[in-house]
Amino acid sequence: MLANLVTANALTNVDDVRIGVSNERTRLVLDLSSRVDFDVFLLGNPRRIVVDLPNLQWPDNLQPKPQGVIGGLRFGQFTADKSRLVLDLKQPATVSKNFILGKTSGLPVRLVIDLVAATPAQFNEQVTADRQRNRQKTASAPVPVAKPTLQTPKPKKRKAKPVIVIDPGHGGVDPGALGRKAREKNVTLSFARQFAKQLRNTGKYEVYLTRNLDIYIPLRQRVAIARKHNADLFVSIHADAIERSSVRGMSIYTLSETASDKEAAALARKENRSDIIAGIDFDDQPKEVADILIDLAQRETKNLSVQFANLVVDHARGSTKLLDRTHRFAGFRVLKAPDVPSVLIELGFLTNRSDEKQLLSSAWHKKLAGRLVKSVDSYFSKERLVGIVQ
Repeated sequence: MLANLVTANALTNVDDVRIGVSNERTRLVLDLSSRVDFDVFLLGNPRRIVVDLPNLQWPDNLQPKPQGVIGGLRFGQFTADKSRLVLDLKQPATVSKNFILGKTSGLPVRLVIDLVAATPAQFNEQVTADRQRNRQKTASAPVPVAKPTLQTPKPKKRKAKPVIVIDPGHGGVDPGALGRKAREKNVTLSFARQFAKQLRNTGKYEVYLTRNLDIYIPLRQRVAIARKHNADLFVSIHADAIERSSVRGMSIYTLSETASDKEAAALARKENRSDIIAGIDFDDQPKEVADILIDLAQRETKNLSVQFANLVVDHARGSTKLLDRTHRFAGFRVLKAPDVPSVLIELGFLTNRSDEKQLLSSAWHKKLAGRLVKSVDSYFSKERLVGIVQ
């Protein structure tokens, strides 16, 4: 399946997205303000069709109802210079046609992708062909980009300030949980920026964010960023969604091979699907290091993570609603650095009206971020560190 290559002269807007179904095909049409380059390929496990595009303006209200062989679709920033559209398939399907139509007879530029039902064997054959094409394209690239790895970093040098890495969950093509008005990826970035600002204002810490834009970051790379900076603490920020709209409150998670309860296990499974949602091809990835790191994780690192989690619960109590059994355990991939104390904070539930209102409030962000800063201060206090050494 050859890529269609058309030069883009300016930043392009997506003005409309339509899905049409006939007996023979499912047609996806994007109305664009100008012509663009694009590339289409298939991925399996689960079955998806990925459309890579340059940076586009895609309004949030463009969410067409899935039809035909399309079970769902997502769009967002994938890298600094690439957008990605991911189509989840209800059944095996292949792309029979994909092309650009120029402006004509008052109609805008249109990107057209025709999907047809296929057998599992036909789908898998196309996945293999597309994967081989992508490998050849990567091999011929003039400036290959090294993939992030999780090699053991050099021994940590004594630092003037503790290093804290804040990880705003989801981003770009992966929106995360959805509320009536809010998207998780936006809530987490807004809160992370406020948290980072307050930490930096203390003058006590060196602070980094895994992302400071609405862009997708693979789970493995989030861990790698923390290890690259020799982080002393890694805090991943999220917001949840659940069918029971009455459930609300903040919670905090640390890593464990065994989940503390069914809800924690289900949440970890959902969060660990982030790379699948974004259209990552796992066949081309090295063996999942995170699965090994759990066996290598130092007991001290786990204990320190639990200590920080307990401090967060203590300082947050009274300032915001807490979920019952606030501190929980589960196998989140993003917490699996063996040498960085790590926690994942679920700020609340976007499916609860009261929580969503708070999650959209800058005043609430400022208040809760202040409580987290106090937790960090307590964690790195001289008295506590001396007690650990002794």
